[in-house]
Amino acid sequence: METIDAEKNPAGVVPRPHFSDNDNFDAKSLDADALKLAAMGYTQDMKRNYSVWSVLGVGFSLTNSWYAISAALVTGISSGGPLLIIYGIILIVLISVCVGVSLSELASAFPNAGGQYFWTNELAPRKYAKFASYLTGWFAWAGSIFTSASVALATGAALVGCYQLSHPEFTIKPWHVFVAYQMVNIFCFFFNTYGRILPFIGHATLYCSLISFLVILITVPATAPTHQHAQFVFATFINNTGWSSNGVAFIVGLVNTNWAFACLDCATHLAEEVHQPERMVPIAIMGTVAVGFVTSWFYGISMFFSIVGDFNDLDWVVLSQVTHGRTDYAGALPETGAFLVTSG
Repeated sequence: METIDAEKNPAGVVPRPHFSDNDNFDAKSLDADALKLAAMGYTQDMKRNYSVWSVLGVGFSLTNSWYAISAALVTGISSGGPLLIIYGIILIVLISVCVGVSLSELASAFPNAGGQYFWTNELAPRKYAKFASYLTGWFAWAGSIFTSASVALATGAALVGCYQLSHPEFTIKPWHVFVAYQMVNIFCFFFNTYGRILPFIGHATLYCSLISFLVILITVPATAPTHQHAQFVFATFINNTGWSSNGVAFIVGLVNTNWAFACLDCATHLAEEVHQPERMVPIAIMGTVAVGFVTSWFYGISMFFSIVGDFNDLDWVVLSQVTHGRTDYAGALPETGAFLVTSG
């Protein structure tokens, strides 16, 4: 994305583009989206080959709330139990709606692939704008690195569990998960090198995730040998964190549900690859929150109703006991690992 020499607007309002006879491009040949981008000081270098469904697919496949809940369910059980997951999702969704609305408003006013660092540069006081924009960009980059690592690790753990499911004699060791984690990283690196197919993949992964969600949502409760009662699912709080205060344990445990709604800004960074980004990006952001809530909440309820055993003693608790008495957590989610490897 090449920057055009444009003065910053101190009022934070995108000005109308002004072109002279000496400009090295033809203003008449630019479409409305390119003109808006030019008004912000940039040229249209990327192809707008994403649809709103592709952007939603990319945004949701990165957040993938129900899969994130499944990956963090064991730690969530220890730091709040079913009550934390069921009601924590609702609490985090309310917060995510506020975040999503704010992101949508900014993305609508400034549809720029830079996202937060560009908005900071436009809206911060002129004296601090460049430094604040610089910090924002680096923090966003660091967040992307850590998020990518956590998603790759969760996917790698799921893949190792899938292997153990078909090889009961196999004993999972930490280095197995680490190797699988690195394989996922390498795969995603080469996968994302070929950008031409990414819009189609974004579209496909949305349906892939939703189909796998429905398969697990129906299959696990249907095959579980016994089911928990409603009081356990909706009114049981478990504190194995070491904190004496249940309130502190609940707050600490919210990191599990919060992880399921991270990276809501993903769609904003595709603003220069979709038509009418001021409209499509907000739709994708709020759609990610809505789909994430429906899938993660019902997934959590389904899993807690299906878990087998007495939860007074959590030393042995692993999620895979919902399926034929298996005793490996990651192995209980073969569909997840197989279906969502590309969404990492």
